[in-house]
Amino acid sequence: MQDAKPNKGKIAAEAFAERTSGIRRADAARIPGSSVHASLANEIGLRIVRGDYPPGTILPNEAKWSETFDVSRSAVREAIKMLMAKSLLASRPKIGSWVEPKERWNLLDRDVLAWYATSPDREVFLRTVQEFRHIIEPEASAFAAMRRTDEQMAEISQACREMGEATNLQERTRADTRFHLAILRASGNDLLVPLGVLIESAFDHLFAYTTRELDDLQHAQRLHEAIEKSIRLQRPDAARNAVRKLLANTDSVIKSR
Repeated sequence: MQDAKPNKGKIAAEAFAERTSGIRRADAARIPGSSVHASLANEIGLRIVRGDYPPGTILPNEAKWSETFDVSRSAVREAIKMLMAKSLLASRPKIGSWVEPKERWNLLDRDVLAWYATSPDREVFLRTVQEFRHIIEPEASAFAAMRRTDEQMAEISQACREMGEATNLQERTRADTRFHLAILRASGNDLLVPLGVLIESAFDHLFAYTTRELDDLQHAQRLHEAIEKSIRLQRPDAARNAVRKLLANTDSVIKSR
């Protein structure tokens, strides 16, 4: 890769980590329970994904990050290592760290998904998640109808019931997410289980977005109940079609934005 000059855009001075003395700055913003380097990785990663540092940009050096965020250089190094592990960054001596092309990013990493979901391209992200659901969920539901155990069915049914009983958006969104992940687990395909966990944060953002825009929550509940019933009665074709109806409904909500 050719040597390039760093972008000269002003770096925001939102210091959020602890001073080496252990005294926190009054304006510091830190993820609760997270280490200094993890908090720093979160801030830099979010800026990369939302486009503050486009692919190919050489990032500020350790000294500059250390000054900007009031952290040690060792914390900066650990944060950079975390972002390299997620394939957002690459590094080379005498050049520094630069942002990798987007196609190299590990979009199935939980943190990257969360950053991606809050980027200016949020609607593109939501459509990408929706396309993934079209590819995976109808067949996963059909397999779940054929393979689910009684315990797995109870988990699906409980999540569906809790959706209908939810009293606020957060409760409904969490129950909705549990419903879909339970179906992936019930499909009996081991590859879908870790994939479901990785995309959980993406589903959360999608469901929160669409639920806010959905006027007829009872209609959405009936669509989920149709999926639950088809799986419970072990009708794979009906389950597949019920999921497609739900996805079509979600498509229309996203398109209406």
